[in-house]
Formats: sequence, structure tokens, C-alpha cells
Amino acid sequence: MSDLLGIGASGVAAYSNMLSAIGNNVTNASTPGYTRRSVTFAQNTSANATSLYFTSRPEFSGVSTVAVTRSWNDYQAAVARTAAGEAGRADARATWLGNAESALNDTATGVGQSATAFFSAGNALAADAGNTGNRQAFLNALNQTASAFNTTANALAQTSAGIATAAQTSVQTVNSDLDALDKVNASLNHQVAGSSAQADLMDQRDRILDDLSSQIGINVKLDDSGVATVTLANASSIQLTASIGNSSSQLPGTRFMLEQGDNGALQLSAVTAGKPQAIAAPGGELGGLVESAQTVTDRRNSLNKMATDFVKSVNDWQAAGLNPAGTAGVPLLSGTDAASITLTTNDPSAIAAASSTASNGNLLNLSSLRGASGLEKTWAGMITDQGQMVSAAQSENTATAAASNSAFAARDSLTGVDLNTEAGEMIRYQQAYSGAAKVIQVAKDTMQSIFDLF
Repeated sequence: MSDLLGIGASGVAAYSNMLSAIGNNVTNASTPGYTRRSVTFAQNTSANATSLYFTSRPEFSGVSTVAVTRSWNDYQAAVARTAAGEAGRADARATWLGNAESALNDTATGVGQSATAFFSAGNALAADAGNTGNRQAFLNALNQTASAFNTTANALAQTSAGIATAAQTSVQTVNSDLDALDKVNASLNHQVAGSSAQADLMDQRDRILDDLSSQIGINVKLDDSGVATVTLANASSIQLTASIGNSSSQLPGTRFMLEQGDNGALQLSAVTAGKPQAIAAPGGELGGLVESAQTVTDRRNSLNKMATDFVKSVNDWQAAGLNPAGTAGVPLLSGTDAASITLTTNDPSAIAAASSTASNGNLLNLSSLRGASGLEKTWAGMITDQGQMVSAAQSENTATAAASNSAFAARDSLTGVDLNTEAGEMIRYQQAYSGAAKVIQVAKDTMQSIFDLF
């Protein structure tokens, strides 16, 4: 009878654990990062000798709980993390390259159309070089072009600052995630295999890895205890997580540092034991931000070159002509970059419209500044290139977002909680629990009947 009681009691305990796991699943069905739990059982056996052959044989003596297991697939998780990194990079590029395109402002008040308006004002002045109104319109158009350079330079600078702020936030997130992951790893290293506490820590570990993979490209290797070793995807020799030995001591992992250079360029470095190492292509959102920052830096450098070239070409043209007083023209523009370009005078008589042979002779030469290397063509080329880059980035963003959603959906179909399934499992194990309890009751009644014989 004691064996029968033990069998029933073991069933009650085991099925109670399973019902507890099911209840936990239902409670956390909507909890982000929660992985469905189940309980693994094993039958208890004991070896007894028979009276006839004196040989041992196993006899069933109940069931026991072996482990609390998570519905998990490492391969699907790795695919989802990779897809998240690609989607994070593409989203950052699409966002900030689009912002840069807006900053370039190819409208009537932008650099390109303002330059066209300036040359049109020159043509109008060439038709009547002595007209004071035309002269003033010429200076106003030139001033508008200078202002367009100023505005565009400021807008691109703000875009660079926005990228730098977002990148710094991303670096802080990555470093915080790595700090948290080191703590989880240290705890996992001391957990009992198959325990509920281990499953909870693994959920926490995977939430951190999901967030980390969207920020930066990573490779992940898990050991038997669930400890995650994380390396940089594009530099596998750089281990990001702390190295954990058999003791509680740890060797510090790698953390990141961000520096901003001239005109907004960003340099990401991995710092290990105080030694920084430049990272060229970190991947993830951080990688997209670094790439976008470099593109904006290139645009700012191009804009500055356009501005200095325009200042030089206009001033050289002005110096080649004569003003109404018959003297050589003085510079109309000053400035060493797009942000500082400015008109030097508002005096219409300062315009050197004439040449030695005609009152509009120098104005007729103004159109020579509009060649293939002139401001309008150079600006148009940059705008076209930026537009194509934005279009490609948006297409990539759409594709990678869909791939990421699909990868996580595939993973969630395994790890997520389906309430219908849980309801069926609950009925099943409630019945099993009732059956085990019935075994105990039968054993109790049988023993009582035996006692009643005496």
C-alpha cells in the first residue's frame, strides 16, 4: 500500500508542477519576451529481486519532474537577431538620409534655384546695365543665394547633431545591455539546470540579446548552462561579454565609445582593458547611424566646396569688370564655407557690369560660370545622388523590416503562448491530477479496509 501511496503522491506532485507551468503561461501570454514553459517528466523505477529467479528487475514507482523547459530554438533565435540588426541599420539610414535630403532643400529658396535666379537677374541686368532696379534685383538674388548656403549649412549641421545624439543614445543602450547581460550570465552560471529560476533568467537573457542585436551586429554562442558569449558580428575577435570562469570572478568585456569629428563624422571604438579599437562597420542601428553621419559629412564638405568655388568665381568675375566709376570691381561675396558666405555690399553701383568695350560687357561673361562645373550643375548632381540614395535606403528598409517581422513571427510561433493549446493542456493535466489523487484515495481506502479486519 505504501508503494501505491507513493505512486499517487508522485503523480499529484508532478501534475501540480505542470498545472503551475500552464498557469504561468496563461498569465504571461502577453508579456513581451516570455517563452512558453512546459514540464518534463520521468518515471521512477526501483530494482527488486524476484523470489523465483533471484534476479533484479525494475518496478514502476511513480513519476517525477525532471526539468522546467522553454519552447526555444537557437537557430530561429539567431536568424531573428540577425534580421533585427539588418532592419535596425536600414531604418536608421532611411530616416536620417531622408532628413538630410530635406535639409538640402531643393526648392525655390534652396541653393540650386537661388543660383538660377541669380543668373537670370544677371541676364536681365545685361539687357539694361544702367537700370538701378535691375542692379538692386541682381544684388538681392546674389544675397538670396548666399542665404540659401547659410540655411542649408545650418540644416545639415542640425542633422549631424541629431545623428550624433541618436548614436550616443544607442552606444549607451548597447553598453547598458552588455552590463545587464554580464549580470544575467553570472547568475545563470550558478543556477540548477532545468529550474524555473534558470528559465526566468534565460528569458531575461534573450530579451537583452534581442535589444542588443537591433542596436549593433552580434554573434551569440550559448553554453550548456545558458551563459551567452557575445562577439561583434564584423569583428569576431572582439568579445563583448565578460569571460566567466568556474569561480565567481569575471574578466571584463568590451564596451563602446563614440567620438564626433569634423563636420559630424562619427568614429565608434571598442574599448577592451582600456585599449580602444576603431570599428568601421558595427551593423545594427548604430551602424546605420555611423554610415548616415558619414554621408551627411560628405554633403557638408561638398556644400562648403560649392560655396567657396562660388565665392571665388563671382569675385573673379567681378574683378574682371568695371563699375560705373570706371574702376575694377571689388568682391561682392566673402566667406570661407557655406555657413559664413555673405554679401559684402548693398550698393548697386558696386556691380562691375561693364568691360572696356561695352557697358554690359562683363555681364555678358557671367553665363560662363554656369558650365558643367558650375554651381547649378554641381548642386543638381548632389541632389540627384542624394535622392537615389534615399530611394534605395527606403526600399532596403521596407525589405529588411518585412524580413525581421517574418523571422520574429517564426520564432514566436514556437516560443509564444497559444491560449487554446494551454486550455487543452490544462484539462488534460487536471484529469491526470484527479487520477493521481484517486490512486491515493484507493490506497487509503484499501489500507483502512485491511485495518478494519483486525
